[in-house]
Amino acid sequence: MARILVIEDDPDTAAEIVTELTGHGHEVRSAGDGAAGVEMALREPFDAVTLDRMLPGLDGLSVVARLRAAGLALPVLMISALGDVDERIAGLRAGGDDYLIKPFAPDEMAMRVEVLLRRQRQMSAATALLVAGPVEIDLIAREVRVDGTPVRLLHMEFRLLEFLVRNAGETMPRQIIFERVWGYYFDPGANLIAVHIARLRKKIDIVPGRSSLIETVKGEGYRFDGS
Repeated sequence: MARILVIEDDPDTAAEIVTELTGHGHEVRSAGDGAAGVEMALREPFDAVTLDRMLPGLDGLSVVARLRAAGLALPVLMISALGDVDERIAGLRAGGDDYLIKPFAPDEMAMRVEVLLRRQRQMSAATALLVAGPVEIDLIAREVRVDGTPVRLLHMEFRLLEFLVRNAGETMPRQIIFERVWGYYFDPGANLIAVHIARLRKKIDIVPGRSSLIETVKGEGYRFDGS
């Protein structure tokens, strides 16, 4: 079973997709517009997304671009009534992995999702483990170990640590962290990053006397140092 996010503003089409994918044994959540879809994708773990191209407000191209900018590599099936070659190319260039034209047969849609999931599993098997110093991150099991000791992280803590480890040794500015981890293109204030960094340090700095694995670079941002 996979967790799939359906981003579709038309209630009838959304219901059709949800019913078909649920019938194939998947857990399916849906969002009725692009902004809600991006927020949900960043807040919860999903294995794949079906994405309507012509959404009100934040359209499908902008949605997939934001997901990729935030570092989400999950497969995206774009679905649209815009079937011209140029439109399909635009959808794939924006970050979509496949493109299905409306009207579509529900079983074909489900099969395309299955193909994307199978391809993702094959790719993930080769890149499932991130290692930086004492930290190991299993991206499939979503487990973290520090010096071999399992550490339990909340969803956004996991995403923040994964982002810092992927960029180990480099100072990550606050704005880049907001964009890539939270998908925010503005500073929400309230010390959001500082609060999450403090929680992470409490959980991963488990060796007394050892410098924190996450260094604060004054006036710039944060750097993961696992050396």
